[in-house]
Amino acid sequence: MKTRHSWFAHPWLSLLLGLSWLLLQHSLSLLHLLSAAAIGLVVPRLLHGFLPAAGRVRMAPAVRLLAVVLWDIVVCNITVARLVLGPMSRPHPAWVPVPLALHDSTAIALLARISTTTPGTVSCTIDEQRRLLWVHALDCSNPAQMAATIQQRYEAPLRAIF
Repeated sequence: MKTRHSWFAHPWLSLLLGLSWLLLQHSLSLLHLLSAAAIGLVVPRLLHGFLPAAGRVRMAPAVRLLAVVLWDIVVCNITVARLVLGPMSRPHPAWVPVPLALHDSTAIALLARISTTTPGTVSCTIDEQRRLLWVHALDCSNPAQMAATIQQRYEAPLRAIF
């Protein structure tokens, strides 16, 4: 089976597209199930020239990373709320250069997405030549420590996943 031109070259994308369609329709009728299957098969096939070949993903580290990210989102929401709503809070915004050890473009994009999803930080750009991810932090007194935290909590698991 050729993976690049196969109808199932991106099974996770097919599954997510089909499930997304069903969630948008709020129905499990036969028509919607058939539509979800058609969308899940046809869209990845139409986009096969634009999508990279599906790589191998290790699920155990992916589940652990998901748990860490979800926990950090909850904790950071509370921290940002205290910072913004606190009576005498004075945030210390900073640009944080995060050196990249990742080489996989999908993993780098996920690292940028994770840092943007976590409240209080936004990924702004990826400097490919210097191999840096530039993150803007709402409150950061020690950029080097924040970069080390991002590398340890998110980048290291992404290296294990990809």
